[in-house]
Amino acid sequence: MNHSYVVTGAGRGIGRAVVERLGPATVVAVERDPAALGWAGPGVIPVIGDAADEAVLVRAAGLAEEAGTLAGWVNNAVVFRDAALHTSPAGEIRALIAANLDLAVTGCAVAVRRFLAAGAGGAIVNVTSHQARRPVPGSLPYATAKAAVEGLTRAVAVEYGRHGIRANAVAPGSVATERYERLLAERPGTEEEMAVLHPLGRVATPAEVADAVAYLLSASFVTGVTLPVDGGRTVLGLDPEARE
Repeated sequence: MNHSYVVTGAGRGIGRAVVERLGPATVVAVERDPAALGWAGPGVIPVIGDAADEAVLVRAAGLAEEAGTLAGWVNNAVVFRDAALHTSPAGEIRALIAANLDLAVTGCAVAVRRFLAAGAGGAIVNVTSHQARRPVPGSLPYATAKAAVEGLTRAVAVEYGRHGIRANAVAPGSVATERYERLLAERPGTEEEMAVLHPLGRVATPAEVADAVAYLLSASFVTGVTLPVDGGRTVLGLDPEARE
């Protein structure tokens, strides 16, 4: 039986690593930026569009089902923009929280409906962040949204487990994505700071996060969990990044 998957935010970083890790299965890669999928080869079906747009995800699900049995769905798309309570209108902050949360809610909704219709169950993995439990200054909308996504994950696991649908999350610490590489170039000394924050002495590679995603997609009796993939960052008491 051929399995297929949908991955959102699939063009770069963790999303790309997940797509590559799931091969040779067919993966429908949802991405807003067409240029970000220039690397995609056979077995990767690009869908260009906003992962918060239900119509885009319905199209992605249909393509995945044409290629095989839709077995898993990974909600990785994210919006990186922050605002502070003391300087930004409350409406702007709510909109930023919604921008991130909507990506996971829409993905979960489409995945659940397709799994129910097929009657064969399936697995959802939401990509959250260590900041869902340990926010750092300047990340209030992002941290709030990621905490809500972890709650959503648990609720989906409880609500739909009896239908064979599992929902889990991975919570990365810092990861060596393109965004992280830009940070290194802009702020000398960042790499040494990050080494201190992670007991393993370094940040993760996207492939290491993808390994955890693949595990949760295949772990048939694991549901409702958030798996830290952070090199021990969330269990470390000292966090210099959290200081002004």
